[in-house]
Formats: sequence, structure tokens, C-alpha cells
Amino acid sequence: MKKFAVTGLLALLVTLLLSVLVPAPAQAQCTLCKTQLVSGGKDKDSYDTTGLNKGIVYLMAIPYLLIGSVGFFWYRHTVQQKKKKAAQDGL
Repeated sequence: MKKFAVTGLLALLVTLLLSVLVPAPAQAQCTLCKTQLVSGGKDKDSYDTTGLNKGIVYLMAIPYLLIGSVGFFWYRHTVQQKKKKAAQDGL
């Protein structure tokens, strides 16, 4: 069981590391944001879009982090409950 938990934790760590490194060059714009930038670009010739892209990637990552943390605490609580039950059964 410990080997499975360590493997899962390692897979999660690698996934998080890759998700941090990969989106940097990605163009994560929704249709509405892209339309806003195109219309705003006509007024300003040198509009910087990197901040908007980083903001969109940040907003995309938050639900995954929240769901992952809830899953982690749920798993930890379940393991603690199993240990308590095993200790009570042993007495």
C-alpha cells in the first residue's frame, strides 16, 4: 500500500511540475478574451498579451489545485480512520 501511495505521489509531483513548465509558451485564450485583444489591438499597436495569457492559465489551474487538495485530505482522513479501526479491532 505504501508503494502505491509513493508512486501516486510521485506521479502527482511530476504532473504538477510538467503543468508548471508546459503552459508558459501556450496561448490559452478563450474566444471572448481573444476578441477583446483584437479589438483593443487596433487602438494600441504594442499591446502585451503575456499577462492575459498567464492570468487565464492561473484561473485554469485553481480548480485542479482545489480538487486535488480536497482529494488529498479525504484520502488522509480515510487512512487515519482505517488505522483507528485496525487498532480498535486489535485490542
